[in-house]
Amino acid sequence: MELVLVLVLVVVVGLVVIAATRRSGQRANSEQLADAKADARQAIERLGGQVYMLVGSNDAAKQALADASERLNAAGSQIDQAQTVTQARIAKQTALEGLYYIRAARIAMNMDPGPEIPTLAGQQSAGRVSEDRKIDFEGRQVAASPNPSAQTPNYFPGGRVAGRPVPAGWYSEPWWRPALIGGAWGVGSMLLFSSLFSGMSGVGYDENAFANGYGDGYQDGFDAANADQSADFADSQGDWAGPDGGDPSGGDPSGGDPSGGDPSGGDPSGGDWSGGDWGGFDGGGFDGGGFDGGF
Repeated sequence: MELVLVLVLVVVVGLVVIAATRRSGQRANSEQLADAKADARQAIERLGGQVYMLVGSNDAAKQALADASERLNAAGSQIDQAQTVTQARIAKQTALEGLYYIRAARIAMNMDPGPEIPTLAGQQSAGRVSEDRKIDFEGRQVAASPNPSAQTPNYFPGGRVAGRPVPAGWYSEPWWRPALIGGAWGVGSMLLFSSLFSGMSGVGYDENAFANGYGDGYQDGFDAANADQSADFADSQGDWAGPDGGDPSGGDPSGGDPSGGDPSGGDPSGGDWSGGDWGGFDGGGFDGGGFDGGF
């Protein structure tokens, strides 16, 4: 009889310990999610302050601000629906993507670009446009430049779209957008990439790397994880993610990875952390008040 009582007591104590441990873990997860959401909302509020404060004075600035606004919408939707720490981080990456577009708009208007913005997922490995380049492709001229102009009004912060790296820079057209919307690159994308970036310094990969979806210095663990997380979340949210030129509110995210999404975001853009791919996070996310009050 005593043995039975001892066994019952052991079982009861074990159940109490398990329940207490589970409650403690749930509290810890809840606190982590609350912290991640608060962090993302700071970035979203900062982006919102910039979007509502600035007015574009030329085509390049107007397009960059439109893309920033799309990231803001995408990040707001993502954070409202976020139920995990990863999803909250993707929303932040999407907002960060938006801040890169804000920075681009300020540069296009010859304004102080403001403080540096955290690096998006996949951004460093994607590289950046370092010289003016024009090519004839499928009956049209495609141009890339490190600077905004009437000929290159479309900005991209750098990152991964549909698993492929796209360098940061200004372009005559958002040639990455079809991959963002469809989730896959077209047959001629490798030829366009090769023709546009062949031999360009600052672009750390070749056409074979583009075809295979990686580049020199690609952070396999970090970027790949972000891309997978972003893609999973994007599937449940729609085409919001990734640093792109799309529509986070249901069209093609200007983020939304970001990339975000990509996070986001995110990459988090948009892709990679942010939309389709966000790398970034990029992805991807899209902080309050005017620029002078903290950018």
